[in-house]
Amino acid sequence: MAIAKIILSTSTCAIVLLVLGLYLSWGSLKPLIYEQITSDMFVSVDSDVFDPGPALGSDFPGVIATYKGRELRLIAEFAGSNGTVFVATRSAQWCPYCMKQMIQLQEYKAAYDKAGIAIVAMTYDDPELQQAFVDQWGISYPIIHDVDTLSFKTLGILNRSYNPGDEAYGIPHPGTIIVNPNGKVVGKLFLEAYSVRVDALSTLIFAKQALGLSAE
Repeated sequence: MAIAKIILSTSTCAIVLLVLGLYLSWGSLKPLIYEQITSDMFVSVDSDVFDPGPALGSDFPGVIATYKGRELRLIAEFAGSNGTVFVATRSAQWCPYCMKQMIQLQEYKAAYDKAGIAIVAMTYDDPELQQAFVDQWGISYPIIHDVDTLSFKTLGILNRSYNPGDEAYGIPHPGTIIVNPNGKVVGKLFLEAYSVRVDALSTLIFAKQALGLSAE
């Protein structure tokens, strides 16, 4: 019995040490794992027929959101002189595809600014989680918080695969809506697979075309 207890105790310690080691190494392994699974996520065109969201030519509806501790009903305050790229995405905390997309958008923000096109992103994450992502990656465009899924419902892009109470309830079908200076929807990019996104440069080219600008 004593030998059995020693073996059991040793096995338990080994398991605890293994779990602890995995926990401590996760911080360094996570970026590598995320980079691996997102390595082929970007495409240059929206090639499927999946097309949720407001109709082309319709008014972009208001939002029920928060930004930096205040309520927000319109995105017009963020609009560029030539229009806005509104990016609906799932999570800045746990979705590697969403995080990589938003990081890449930041990398091209100067090109969007030059074109007079603003970037606005929205997730269901709590504002403090959004802010942690903003601080970590130096995001300088607004990431707004959808309150009680109401904005994504209004836009017609709420992912209804999840029910209230589910951890992922409140996420949208990720996609991009192009809004002109008059508040009209003039273009959309939605791919049915959440793990595939149109890259930031191709999105900019598409937005310029939808807004009637030079696509150079």
